[in-house]
Amino acid sequence: MLTVEPIPAFNDNYIWLLFDPATSEAFVVDPGDAGPVEQVLQERKLSLRGILVTHHHFDHVGGLDALCAAHKPVVFGPHNPAIAGIDRRLESGDTIAVLGHTFQVLAVPGHTLDHIAYFHGGETPLLFCGDTLFAGGCGRLFEGTAPMMLASVESLAELPPETLVYCAHEYTLANLSFAQAVEPDNAALAERVIEAKAARQRQEPTVPSRLSLELATNPFLRCKEQVLLDSLQSQGRLSGESAAEVFATVRGWKDTF
Repeated sequence: MLTVEPIPAFNDNYIWLLFDPATSEAFVVDPGDAGPVEQVLQERKLSLRGILVTHHHFDHVGGLDALCAAHKPVVFGPHNPAIAGIDRRLESGDTIAVLGHTFQVLAVPGHTLDHIAYFHGGETPLLFCGDTLFAGGCGRLFEGTAPMMLASVESLAELPPETLVYCAHEYTLANLSFAQAVEPDNAALAERVIEAKAARQRQEPTVPSRLSLELATNPFLRCKEQVLLDSLQSQGRLSGESAAEVFATVRGWKDTF
């Protein structure tokens, strides 16, 4: 049995904790800060066996040195020599074992060039996608291009619709506010906003989300939907109708929203 829980870090990061209650063994995903991880490990009496890294940004790898020194976990991550301490460098198509469960490695460049994601199929599919796909949004293009990021999120959109999407930040309300500017008449989106606001008022995370919900409400996964194109056209923002042009338009708008 694999249990997944968030470890809040910094202002809005989530370090994901994966553990097996039967063995008390654990992995963490993107530990930008060792302190919160250590606290949870001690409270739960868990042994840190491994770390999954999605990309090189400090808020995802800043805790690696301290955790590796204290626990000697196996560290998995992308082919990027800038990330010190990785034991197994991964590329698209690789598979790894996480507490007895098989995860597939997906290359999802765009936010950074080295970005990878981890997908576990099965009865309840799980996706750990770092800063590529957010609840209601996607990552900024710090290193990649719009067509590159579009290809990455489209590859994630092909996963089973019941996939649980574990992203690395609590950006949902801001993302949904922008999504409503893009598609003000999206009824599913309006309902999602209500639910997300209620969750935050209860001080609960809005993630993981479900891929089917992203397909219905996330503008970055809807760049081929005619209703989204019509909305952009009515607002004078449609500069081209190809998916890449629409994605670039929406991403550029979000950057200044």
